[in-house]
Amino acid sequence: MGIVFDKFSSFSKGTMYELLKDAYSFDENMAREWESNWKEADEFFYDNLHIADACGFVTAVDGKPIGFICWDPRNVPEHVEIGHNCIASEYKGQRFGQQQLQEAVNRIAKLDAQKIIVTTNEYLVPAQRNYMSVGFTLVQKRENDQNPDVAGMAMDYEKIL
Repeated sequence: MGIVFDKFSSFSKGTMYELLKDAYSFDENMAREWESNWKEADEFFYDNLHIADACGFVTAVDGKPIGFICWDPRNVPEHVEIGHNCIASEYKGQRFGQQQLQEAVNRIAKLDAQKIIVTTNEYLVPAQRNYMSVGFTLVQKRENDQNPDVAGMAMDYEKIL
C-alpha cells in the first residue's frame, strides 16, 4: 500500500466530514454530538483551501483518502494546536494514525513553534496512545467543556519541540 500525505485541495468538499463520520461510527452518541462541528469544519476548510493546504493534509492509500489531520498555527511561536485528526475505521490499528501524526509533527516543527498541544477525551484511548507514541505527554485531565456524558474528561497533551 502506498501512503501519501496530500493537500486537501486534491480531494472534494465533504472529504473531511465523511472521514470524521466514519472514524467515529463506533459511537453514535459522539457522532450525533459533533456532527454539526464536522460539517462546519469541512465547509470552512473547503471554502478556504489556502488555509487547509497550509494547515493540514489528507492521508491517502492508493489514492483513497483514509484520514486527515489539521492544526491551528495562530499562536506561533508559543504553540500550535492540533484540531481534527482521524483515520477511517477500515484502516485503524495499522499504524496509519501514527504515521499521519508523525508527519504532522514534522511539518509543525518547521513553523518554529515551541510546542504542539492537543485535547482528546478519556473515552478515546486509541487517540491517547497515538499521541503518546510520538512523544506527547499528558499535562492535565480536566472537566470537559463539551458534553462530558458523551466524551468524559478532557485530556490535554503537549509535545515540546
